[in-house]
Amino acid sequence: MALSKSMHARNRYKDKPPDFAYLASKYPDFKQHIHINLNGRVSLNFKDPEAVRALTCTLLREDFGLSIDIPLERLIPTVPLRLNYIHWVEDLIGHHDSDKSTLRRGIDIGTGASCIYPLLGSTLNGWYFLATEVDDMCFNYAKKNVEQNNLSDLIKVVKVPQKTLLMDALKEESEIIYDFCMCNPPFFANQLEAKGVNSRNSRRPPPSSVNTGGITEIMAEGGELEFVKRIIHDSLQLKKRLRWYSCMLGKKCSLAPLKEELRVQGVPKVTYTEFCQGRTMRWALAWSFYDDVTVPSPPSKRRKLEKPRKPITFVVLESVMKELSLKASSLGSGTVEEGIVVVTTWIEKILTDLKVQHKRVPCGKGEVSLFLTAIENSWIHLRRKKRERVRQLREVPRAPEDVIQALEEKKFTPEESGSSQDLAQGPPESGPALQEGESATVEGHGPVQDSLFQEGNPGPMEDERKSTLSKEWLDITFSSV
Repeated sequence: MALSKSMHARNRYKDKPPDFAYLASKYPDFKQHIHINLNGRVSLNFKDPEAVRALTCTLLREDFGLSIDIPLERLIPTVPLRLNYIHWVEDLIGHHDSDKSTLRRGIDIGTGASCIYPLLGSTLNGWYFLATEVDDMCFNYAKKNVEQNNLSDLIKVVKVPQKTLLMDALKEESEIIYDFCMCNPPFFANQLEAKGVNSRNSRRPPPSSVNTGGITEIMAEGGELEFVKRIIHDSLQLKKRLRWYSCMLGKKCSLAPLKEELRVQGVPKVTYTEFCQGRTMRWALAWSFYDDVTVPSPPSKRRKLEKPRKPITFVVLESVMKELSLKASSLGSGTVEEGIVVVTTWIEKILTDLKVQHKRVPCGKGEVSLFLTAIENSWIHLRRKKRERVRQLREVPRAPEDVIQALEEKKFTPEESGSSQDLAQGPPESGPALQEGESATVEGHGPVQDSLFQEGNPGPMEDERKSTLSKEWLDITFSSV
């Protein structure tokens, strides 16, 4: 499923994806990589490294006026994803709310051959970047890309030793306070993980794009989890030397342990986000030691605020209301209010069975308002529980075969059991005869049935997952329809 609709609101590709046909007509280097089907639809093979490189270079040239060279042996960035990250950093540092004349300073940890984050940040916002790189080939290409775009006054590319993150990179600039750092860490811990042998769910389809990254770009000891933990360790020493620390993550499962690590270390400001583009999703984590920074809300909270849930409404039909009124009249009143009481009692019984705490709160006439508190998730797997109860009923021990056979041999006749009038009245010990329209309950369940029908004992069930404490309002309004 395409995720483009969930791109950052300011991403230029959110509502206007790249027009391959137009780009092919304007750039011959890109045209040789497109394919046109019988319906005239233009497409690109994202598993072809040369095609992906051509697309990245063409978009940077067309939309940002940047000219870059990228070797096929190194990571080829996708522009929409990198642009999402840049826009999120803008949100973190309050770029659009601050004085544009203030020079913003950032650090790109492992800038790569393309040097794409500094190039985009400097071109769009005039930011100053310190870009670090450990790989010789990436360093040379990054330096060349900065120079050929005349951005050397805003981007400083430095070669650093292996495993250098922030501490060593800032030794020569001890007096400078940076606004942020960015990082696209190596996702994988080893070759098997990089190939998806032991990390990719078997039900997931294979990646739709090619991975051309070098060893230092895609693999690190401990994978992205340990890599980011090292950045966290550096930040605990640097603290307010940077206003915001941030990292992009390739696996959602890395987010929770890193947030927990920040909590354990007592970091006061933490937030995260999602980067959605095409068929790819990434996550990002940011933290700060400053008390005066504005923390952007995570996307999950924003979605709840932007899209309020519809109220739960039960409409009671007129026919049902008449029936309820008749039942209420037998109690001495035939008003609609009595029908509301009957329905409310029924709903409260359901909530009690579901172990949902509820209490009535004051409201208008002809209405009932309940405040609900769900302590545990008691409503999942209801079909499974019903099947289990049916299975247990079927396992009730049957009478011995000789008893069943004896009962079958004994014929039940009116002469043996009394007249037809006696049958209508029932045996003496059974009580008064039933009138037309009445019903009777059968008493005397066996041991298994008794255990099944006792309230609060549904039988051996699979352990239920506990839900988080949640509270909701349920407003019930009844009217004739």
